[in-house]
Amino acid sequence: MYYYQPFVRNTVQTGRHSRSKPNTIRVSGEGKIAVQPDQARIKLGVLTEDQELQKAQEQNAAAISNVKKALNAIGITDKQIQTSEFSIFPQYDFVDGKQIFRGYKVEHILNITADEIENTGLVVDTAVDSGANTVRGITFETENQQELYQQALSMAVMDAYRKAETIAASLRVQLIRTPVSVSEGNSGMVQPVSFQSSALVKSAVSTPIQPGTIEIESRITADFIFYS
Repeated sequence: MYYYQPFVRNTVQTGRHSRSKPNTIRVSGEGKIAVQPDQARIKLGVLTEDQELQKAQEQNAAAISNVKKALNAIGITDKQIQTSEFSIFPQYDFVDGKQIFRGYKVEHILNITADEIENTGLVVDTAVDSGANTVRGITFETENQQELYQQALSMAVMDAYRKAETIAASLRVQLIRTPVSVSEGNSGMVQPVSFQSSALVKSAVSTPIQPGTIEIESRITADFIFYS
């Protein structure tokens, strides 16, 4: 994106001399780095329903305990397992326009970090085999994300400068290399959507998880001064 402030010659008199008033070129810059992720975050859990709240809670707690034990057995430590959400909802049916109480729904969602990304499918399968019946999604990350973002930010600044330099050369004007202002735009990490489902059923087929690549992006807007 280019923004060019219309060039208008203005002069300021200082004794016998005059100089042109500076004008502004506004440009956007973008930096992007594609990397292989090295961590996976998996959100999954257990949903139980029963007419009695205590029974629904007990069933849910037992299933979650089984899931955690099974994950521990494949090398996922307790530090890598955190409760993300816990909710209890009353359930109703509508019959002939009337609201009929059906029971309670208890949902416990875990946030699981897999440091060995190749084990992502194993984590999902192990959890499902042990009682997990709902999955919120899987996201992939890189451990040195902040360092990579700084690199992308530097690339965005250079990209903006090159654009400003090209515009100035086309206009045959003198560009001041240092921008007078720089603002950071919407930046961050672009994730591939690898796997997402509201519910899972047990299957003899292993869940295939393909992490692909993630992109670290940075965007800026910069204003450069030029003189005629």
